[in-house]
Amino acid sequence: MTISIELSDDVLRALSSEPASAAAELRMAAAAKLYELGRLSSGAAAELAGVPRVVFLSRLAEFGVAALRSTEADLMDDLASA
Repeated sequence: MTISIELSDDVLRALSSEPASAAAELRMAAAAKLYELGRLSSGAAAELAGVPRVVFLSRLAEFGVAALRSTEADLMDDLASA
């Protein structure tokens, strides 16, 4: 399935990108946010971004998203197990 969005020239200028690189950046940003919200797994988000899972996980910091989604309880369990 293909989903298209329209961007004004002003938005492309603000992104300092050519259309192809703007599309890639928008796909990565959407994938990162959906991963952060728990709506997509890392594998599905990587597929949306169009990159291998390892690359996706390594680029999450660029978007202020933690690669690992651990809760406080998870961390406490890990500390108790150590």
